[in-house]
Amino acid sequence: MEVINEDSPRRSLVNVRVGKNVRFFNFVNAYGCEIGDGTKVGSFVEIQKNARIGRNCKISSHSFICEGVEIEDEVFIGHNVSFINDKHPAAVNAAGAMQTDADWRVVPTCVRRRASIGTSATILCGVTIGEGAVVGAGSVVTKDVPPGAVVAGNPARLLRPPS
Repeated sequence: MEVINEDSPRRSLVNVRVGKNVRFFNFVNAYGCEIGDGTKVGSFVEIQKNARIGRNCKISSHSFICEGVEIEDEVFIGHNVSFINDKHPAAVNAAGAMQTDADWRVVPTCVRRRASIGTSATILCGVTIGEGAVVGAGSVVTKDVPPGAVVAGNPARLLRPPS
């Protein structure tokens, strides 16, 4: 992997570890993350520090991949998918000062190999989406999704059990 630093009107890539044949479309903001070989990152995507995206993934436009998210190989992320990494978000700490990294803990999330997440899904922190699982468009995932299962809704519910 090579480290890319590119700041242009069309992209901001800072300390991004990138594999071979990674394709970034316009208006991507990524920093301190890792992206595997052959992955495509659509327009208006943000990928934060310490996020990891595997090989041959497709990250569709307008998606948000925050710190603490691990996406394994061959995963599809639909348009406008958002991940969350904080169970108790707040702007300020108990003393009323703006929060810093010291005031909260990243809660990791994992998307296993060949999973697919539909457009506008929201993935809460601390969950694992199993290998080959499908998350329906617009779903809110609040708990683990078994490998091979299909879930949808708010909160996401099992529509088809693993085969």
